[in-house]
Amino acid sequence: MTTSPVLRHPLDPEPVRSTKAGAVFALGLVALLTGPLVGGVVPASIALVLATQARREAYSSGGYLTGSAWLRRGERLAWAGLALAATAVVIAIVIGVVDFATAPTGQDFGPTVD
Repeated sequence: MTTSPVLRHPLDPEPVRSTKAGAVFALGLVALLTGPLVGGVVPASIALVLATQARREAYSSGGYLTGSAWLRRGERLAWAGLALAATAVVIAIVIGVVDFATAPTGQDFGPTVD
């Protein structure tokens, strides 16, 4: 028993990769690279918003928009960039607190002679 291949209607569009999936990946990569400098927050946020939009579009297209692997990779890179930015902020706060704690406070007057 053989099964016949699924025939597509001639007017059905060809499956194509979502352009937003490529943009999500690129923004995620930029977020990862600039995350330690805290500049990765903006591209990571944009990547996560675009990923949500691209998933909705891919779902509503009925399978004619592909690129889910690129979306997953881009989202992972964006989350990693956010994690690096958060880590950099925490490290900067800890260094600032330690520096503030070791700094002398007040004005130090020398001994006075009466």
